[in-house]
Amino acid sequence: MQSYERFSYVYDRLMEEAPYEKWSALVKGEMSHGRILDLGSGTGECSIRLASAGYDVTAVDFSEHMLSVAQDKALKYNLPLNLLQQDMRELDTGETYDIVTIFCDSLNYVTDKNGVQNSFRSIYKHLKPGGVLLFDVHSLHKMENHFVGHTFASSEDDISYIWNSYAGEEEGSVEHELSFFVENEEGLYERFDELHFQRTFQMDDYISWLTEVGFSNITVTADFTELAPIPTSERLFFRAVK
Repeated sequence: MQSYERFSYVYDRLMEEAPYEKWSALVKGEMSHGRILDLGSGTGECSIRLASAGYDVTAVDFSEHMLSVAQDKALKYNLPLNLLQQDMRELDTGETYDIVTIFCDSLNYVTDKNGVQNSFRSIYKHLKPGGVLLFDVHSLHKMENHFVGHTFASSEDDISYIWNSYAGEEEGSVEHELSFFVENEEGLYERFDELHFQRTFQMDDYISWLTEVGFSNITVTADFTELAPIPTSERLFFRAVK
């Protein structure tokens, strides 16, 4: 899993169009208040929105650099936000929560079956009875047809990037090669490169692993709708109850 050193400071620019309000709305649709554990929280965009809405939020990420950016945001808006650097596969906060979230395809960065299963086990222990797990992943269709073999690019005055995606070695996996060009204080552009790995699994695999851990009432929808996935769905949303 990545530590996102320099990447953490350009991540929000890369994700300017991300539908954070829609992810946050999924939590608000479950309950109007409560304790939330936001895994793979990144720079805290969802965590900040939920904290500002009155939820008691703990944000967990593998990257201390991402958490540093999230902390700056919490201080800027004077919001109470608990920040923990942990691996979701070995989660141990010592607390239980009403809802656990893994949004913005963060679970796709856990690229092996055992890692996903261990994550589900850890999450199950951290949920209160009747608590809810909400997460989304890229579909296999998106991995194979919208990432593999595609190049994405952006050019702005102070930052530009080139993003190439290739098929990984495992089924459902993708390697993302990103090159950033960022203007420094002298007006010169510095380049840095990032290599990211993501993998997704069959929908039925996720359901089976959730069931094995003890989750029930598992539902799957697609693309921020209440509709069941179809073969061309791009993002799958899971809801499971302890």
